[in-house]
Amino acid sequence: MEQVFSYIISLGASVMMPILFTIIGLCIGLKFGRSLKSGLYVGVGFVGLGIVTALLTTNFGSPLSDISELYHLQLKVFDMGWPAAAAVAYNTAVGALIIPICLGVNFLLLITGCTRTVNIDLWNYWHFAFIGAVAYFVMDQSLAWGYFAAIVCYIITLVMADLTADKFQEYYPEWQGISIPQPFCQSFVPFALIIGKALDMIPGFNKLNIDAEGMKKKFGVLGEPLVLGVIVGALIGVLAQLDIKKVLFLGVTMGAVMELIPRITSLFIEGLKPIAEKTQEVVKRKFNGKKVYIGMSPAVVIGHPTTLVVSLLLIPVALGLAVILPGNQFLPLASLAGMFYLFPVVLPFTKGNVVKTFIIGLVALAVGLYFVTDMASAFTQAAHTVFEQTGDKAADIPAGFEGGALDFASSLFGWVIYKCVAYLKWVGAGVLTLITIGMVVWNKMRIMKENKESK
Repeated sequence: MEQVFSYIISLGASVMMPILFTIIGLCIGLKFGRSLKSGLYVGVGFVGLGIVTALLTTNFGSPLSDISELYHLQLKVFDMGWPAAAAVAYNTAVGALIIPICLGVNFLLLITGCTRTVNIDLWNYWHFAFIGAVAYFVMDQSLAWGYFAAIVCYIITLVMADLTADKFQEYYPEWQGISIPQPFCQSFVPFALIIGKALDMIPGFNKLNIDAEGMKKKFGVLGEPLVLGVIVGALIGVLAQLDIKKVLFLGVTMGAVMELIPRITSLFIEGLKPIAEKTQEVVKRKFNGKKVYIGMSPAVVIGHPTTLVVSLLLIPVALGLAVILPGNQFLPLASLAGMFYLFPVVLPFTKGNVVKTFIIGLVALAVGLYFVTDMASAFTQAAHTVFEQTGDKAADIPAGFEGGALDFASSLFGWVIYKCVAYLKWVGAGVLTLITIGMVVWNKMRIMKENKESK
C-alpha cells in the first residue's frame, strides 16, 4: 500500500487530480466524456499554475538574490520554497501512508456527523505529512508522534473548513458546496477575525472600504492588477541594479503573472462546476438534504482581484520586513511565489477590502517570519536526513544555512503543533488532544443544531 500511494503522489497534481476527478465524476453519475473533460480542465489548470509559478521563480529568483547580496542581507535561514517542504513531507515513513490514514479519519468523522467536509484535495495532504515529519524527527523518529501531529492538524483543518464554508460560498458564489480544508490557508482565519475586529473599532476606518474594483475606479489604469504587476516587477529590477532591458522584462513578466492567474483559475471553475453541481444533487438525494462539502484546493480562487493586488503589494513589503524585524533570520525568496495562498479564506471575512486584507496579511506575514525562524532547526534536521536517505535535491540545503519555507512553516497551526510536541511533549500532546476533541464536539453540536433547524 505504501508503494501504491507513493506512486500516486509522484504523479503530481497535474496528473493525479484529473484521474481523481474523472473517477469522482463517474461515481456520482456523470457520463464518462463529461467526467473526463472536467478532470482534464482541472489538470490543465494545475499545469497553468505550475507555469506561472515557474515564471516567478525562474525570472525573479536571481534578482531577489542580487538584492540580498547588494544590501548585505545576511540572514542564516535559506528559503527552500514549498518543494523542499513537500519533499520532507512525502519522503518519510509518515508521508508514505498519510493519504489512507487521513482519508480514514475523514470518513470516520463524516459518518459520525462530526464534519461535513470530504477532503479530496489529495495533493495538499503534504501539509499534514510535513508537520508529521517534523514531529517524527524532533521526537527521535517516532512514528507515533509523527502521525499524532499530522492527524491533529488534519482534524483541526476539517473543522475550520466546516466553520468557514458558508462565508466562503457566500463570497465566492460560483463555488457552492465547496470548502477549503488546506491548513496553510485556514491558519490565517484567526488573524482575519482578531485583526478585522480591532480595525473595525478604529473610528473612520470603515471609510477605507476599497475593493479591487474600487481601486480601478480610484486610481484608473494604475489600479489594475496587470499594471501594478508591471510596476512591482520593474521596481524589483531597479533595486537589483539591473539594466533597463532586464528591468522592463521583469515588469512585463510580473504583469503577465497577474493577468494569467485569473484566466487559469477559470479553468478550475469550468472543470469543477459540473462535478460540484452533480455532487449537490447526490447529497440531497442520499443524505436527505443534509449539507456535505467537497474539500478543494485554494488554487480554485487565487485569481480573485483582491488576492492578486494584496499579494503583489506584499512581495516587496515581505523583503523589507525580513530585514527590519529584530530576531528574524529568514529572507523569503522562493516562497514569494506562494503569497497568493494567504488570502483565499481571509477575503470572505474582509469582504474583499484591500486595505483591511493588506493589514491582516502584513501582520500574519510578520508573525510567520518568526515562525519560520523558530522552526528552522527542525526543518533543517528533517531536510538533511531526507537528502541523505533519498538524494532528493529539493531537500538539499546550501552549506552554512538552515532551511525554511513560508508554506507550511509560517502556519499558525503548524507552529503551535510543533511547539507543543517538541517542547511540551506529553503535556503538549494532552493540550492538543483536548483542543482537537473540543473542536470536534463543538462542530458536531453545531451541525446537529443546523440539521434540526433545517427540517
